Amino acid sequence: MKTANHTALATGSLPVMEQFYTIQGEGYHQGKAAYFIRLGGCDVGCVWCDVKESWDAAAHPHIPIEDIVKAAQSAPVRLAVITGGEPTLYNLNKLTTQLKAAGFQTNIETSGAHELTGHFDWVCLSPKKFKPPVGQVLKQADELKIIVFNKSDFKWAESFAAKVRKNCMLFLQPEWSKAEKMTPLIVDYIKANPQWQLSLQIHKYIHVP
Repeated sequence: MKTANHTALATGSLPVMEQFYTIQGEGYHQGKAAYFIRLGGCDVGCVWCDVKESWDAAAHPHIPIEDIVKAAQSAPVRLAVITGGEPTLYNLNKLTTQLKAAGFQTNIETSGAHELTGHFDWVCLSPKKFKPPVGQVLKQADELKIIVFNKSDFKWAESFAAKVRKNCMLFLQPEWSKAEKMTPLIVDYIKANPQWQLSLQIHKYIHVP
């Protein structure tokens, strides 16, 4: 059976759930205009995922990489964010090579569930308890973003902070459905542990994709 990586290499296409131009709502690049490429397919299965429709790769059309890049070039920005689903299911060498050739800064948002491929300027790692990061992705992360669902997640966050590079940016982000309860706890934690920063899903507050 061919793996997702082999399929991507063989066909030169990727399953795309959606592509859109918006404001990056989370993490270090929060507030910047960015072009998002959301790939279909995920084997992590977070119970609180807000894009569960992305999980089934077969539900989304395979689009030639050249067409993905051409669509991205229609936006007046050269910051591309590859997300999912779980984008590391696929070999991203060709996609990122073509995006870079078109002048894009390439960012990825991943749980690190699979080895990272491709050429990225910024790696946002958001590990999940359901399927922890593998390989070298912890050492490749520019940004560690921990979703805080309950109090025990602070200790869990520190376990990953100890594994990333010293210059990796550290963010705590409340899970959206529990933001009202968890945000004050995160604020108190950051005040006591100022190496961390707060990430909020501002796109949900301002009602953009």
